[in-house]
Amino acid sequence: MKISLWPNLVFPTADILAEAQAADQAGWFGVWVADHYMPNTGTDEVDDGPMHEVWGILPALAATTQNVRIGPLVSPTTIHHPALLANRAATIDHIARGRFVLGLGAGWQINEHNAYGIELPPAKVLVDRFEEAIEVTRSLLDKPRTTFEGTYFQVADAPCEPKPVASPLPILVGAKGPRMLRVVAQHADEWNTWGTPEKAGAVRAKLLEACEQVGRDPGTMRTTTNLHLDLDGANPAVPAMTQTGSVDELQDLIGRYVEAGFDEYILPTRNLGATGAERIERAAQLKAEIIDPVLAR
Repeated sequence: MKISLWPNLVFPTADILAEAQAADQAGWFGVWVADHYMPNTGTDEVDDGPMHEVWGILPALAATTQNVRIGPLVSPTTIHHPALLANRAATIDHIARGRFVLGLGAGWQINEHNAYGIELPPAKVLVDRFEEAIEVTRSLLDKPRTTFEGTYFQVADAPCEPKPVASPLPILVGAKGPRMLRVVAQHADEWNTWGTPEKAGAVRAKLLEACEQVGRDPGTMRTTTNLHLDLDGANPAVPAMTQTGSVDELQDLIGRYVEAGFDEYILPTRNLGATGAERIERAAQLKAEIIDPVLAR
């Protein structure tokens, strides 16, 4: 299993880049950043806390790292047109020299859609629209020209040049519902979900079933997951998205991810300190004391 880092875009850009560069130098597998325009409230209530725009950060991450894969976790297709996603991804992959992963999602955060006047449709429409978006994006990245006549997207003999360095450029999808998992099985290269090994593992099992249902070899699907770690209660975060424990307990957690078959565990760093230096130090500690010993077994 690989390990990656998730810097949070609420922090200063210099801190975000420093976290990514530290991960790059320390042998982490990837650096992921979320695509949102404000902190989530769970309702239509606006939160005016800071949130840097991910497609402004991604080129900087690509240019200032050498080894880690980078990508958005994940960009909602309600907000971003597939033609923009494909062309942005191809260009950033050139800056990254083939290390870019295009993370996509259907869209879900109520307050940002409401505040900016972006439609967040009912679930069926949301998934239908997403399936068209990922088809258009994949075609633009791979084919010389793309023509697509859908319900939600229409593209006429459209190019996307130059093509990415990576061939094919990986597409990751964040999803957990049954219909979305079938879309992932049909069109994506990688998949992501939040959760403990048990909760995330149960969704992973459903994804692999969906792969078999659509004739996809489950072994060709990379599966990834994320959860905040809180060693000995020193760095609490949102309880439902955090595992607090001792060294032994957190090592057991990482071991259960390995046993569940995940290819990548992504460590969010928002709860690891108030400054960039603190988060870098704490992430390095968790890697050295918790994650690396398990992966070395």
